[in-house]
Amino acid sequence: MIEIKGLKINFGEQEVLRGIDWFITPKSRIGLVGDNGAGKTTFLRALAGTADYEGTITMPKGCAVGYLPQDLVEIKAMPLLDHLRECAGLTELIHRTSECEHLMSGADKDADGLHSLLSQYDRLQRQFEAKGGFEFETEAKRVLHGLGFAPERDASRMTSEFSGGWKMRIAIAALLLQRPDILLLDEPTNHLDTESMEWLEGWLRNYQGTIITVSHDRRFLENTVTSVAELSCGKMSFYSCGYGKFLIEREERRARLAAEREQQQEKIADIKRFAERFRYKATKARQVQSRMKQLEKMELIEEETHAKNVNFRFPESPRSGLAVIKAEGLTKRYGDNTVFSGIDLVVERGERVALVGVNGAGKSTLMRLLNHSEEPTAGTADLGLNVKKAYFSQESAQNLDYSRTVWQEVCNTGSKLLDVEKRDLLGAFLFSGDDIYKPVSVLSGGEKSRLGLLKMLLSESNLLILDEPTNHLDYATKELFQKALLKYGGTILIVSHDRAFLDDLVTRVLEIRGGRLYDYRGNYSWFIEKRAEKEREEEAAAAAKKSAAAPENRTKEQKRAEAEERNRLYRAKKGLSDRLKACEKEIEEKESRKEEINAMLCSPEVLSDSAKIQSLMIELNGTEDALRRLYSEWEELGVKIEEIK
Repeated sequence: MIEIKGLKINFGEQEVLRGIDWFITPKSRIGLVGDNGAGKTTFLRALAGTADYEGTITMPKGCAVGYLPQDLVEIKAMPLLDHLRECAGLTELIHRTSECEHLMSGADKDADGLHSLLSQYDRLQRQFEAKGGFEFETEAKRVLHGLGFAPERDASRMTSEFSGGWKMRIAIAALLLQRPDILLLDEPTNHLDTESMEWLEGWLRNYQGTIITVSHDRRFLENTVTSVAELSCGKMSFYSCGYGKFLIEREERRARLAAEREQQQEKIADIKRFAERFRYKATKARQVQSRMKQLEKMELIEEETHAKNVNFRFPESPRSGLAVIKAEGLTKRYGDNTVFSGIDLVVERGERVALVGVNGAGKSTLMRLLNHSEEPTAGTADLGLNVKKAYFSQESAQNLDYSRTVWQEVCNTGSKLLDVEKRDLLGAFLFSGDDIYKPVSVLSGGEKSRLGLLKMLLSESNLLILDEPTNHLDYATKELFQKALLKYGGTILIVSHDRAFLDDLVTRVLEIRGGRLYDYRGNYSWFIEKRAEKEREEEAAAAAKKSAAAPENRTKEQKRAEAEERNRLYRAKKGLSDRLKACEKEIEEKESRKEEINAMLCSPEVLSDSAKIQSLMIELNGTEDALRRLYSEWEELGVKIEEIK
């Protein structure tokens, strides 16, 4: 369990966290939500021990905490599997065990010395086993596969060869393999595709520790958390329910607080009117004094403030030549791994182009080559006449200098705007007052994204190269950013996993697949439709080829055998589907009961009754054990049904 008392954090004059008290029960699944800049990342960093704070945070002795930051920390260049071993604490144990074996092999050991070495060796072996060392490689490859890697190929690759998005996946894999007691996840899905996201959701469902996660992805929160904590105005509000129900309860709570605040303000106004009216009347002096004391003791209900919208508009773009980007024979290799080869591409003035493909296809690599921030192995990538580019990387460290403040970053853009105009623009991007003197390093992911986008506004451009620009933006800012891009007068090349964002924006889609580039002239929905048509044509052609190779005349016995096989598969599938439905119903009942128990464990009445707590904890453990078995059965049934399909 985690006990937090009087947690306060200030940045200069700004109070970020204002005396938070919180008792977190073991194995909780908590979604931490709030507006961009509310302090979610700061709170996680305090729990992880990487931020200074006032107050106390108490955890059980020996409790291991794993923290996934929004921004990628530097990964040492080494083979991927070796990096994962090191993060899991196995490398040092292997080294010490090897040293112990070497010393024991020496012939000059007396009985006492050998006995001491044997005891040390036995202790190291137990530690290695406790950390899962003997099955580590198998488990590591399972996790890597779940996160979209090709383990047999990627396990021996150098970590430095992977793109920023894949490095984030490496960080997630390392964290999962450490098996900490408490998982702190700050926007874990930003660099994951749908398949990897679903795998991570399944892994988290079976995780035995406590989870506190920040995410803008509603579906991810709905699938992983059973309670929600909302951070607003430096205070925390708690909801013992899933994310969907939280949205409803939050609106009800806000309406209730607004009504209570209105009543309180009316009462305050009445007291002040009474005091003003009878202040100088001796017979009423005691009543006036009593009411003024009542006013002083009153705990004011604060009005909750919510994030304002960013005022987003790109300046007029200077006119470029017709051909904005031209690539010929573009090839990129990392060692023996060829990402793509022989790519030819022309992007013309005014086009809004989406670059898509599965993770690892080479989207970010191609963006870096076109931006000239990386050299190709072969071929050329040139910008056209009078092209002035602005580049936004998915790694914020490439967009911003973490050693500077917000104001220093804005002043370093070379913009000719006056200081007062820069301050106005910062205010439009929600950096006001002392916020502009914050170090970039302490900004939240959303604030860093906004600052990176603001820097683009201050640089004169007619070509935007955007690599996952919406990852840390909330829904309102994302929508305004999309509208600003639609009015942008230059050319846009963008990578994004957000289909809705791309659909209304782009006029052309380039897909990287199998090391080649496929060109679709239309929006994202049109691309999906045409790609599906192409896949159906390829499947039909393959089926026709297979049919042509098979004997034309089948005997009655063959046809009867095929019909029997179809019937057998139907019966098997129906039986499995019925079992799956029953399993899902039982999971729903158990999850509901688990939420009820967690809610009761937060009740002051229950917390004062140790016998009741013990009874509920026993039931909670039994319910979680049952859920683990049910989740495992559910996954197994799903695999069997898929195999029949």
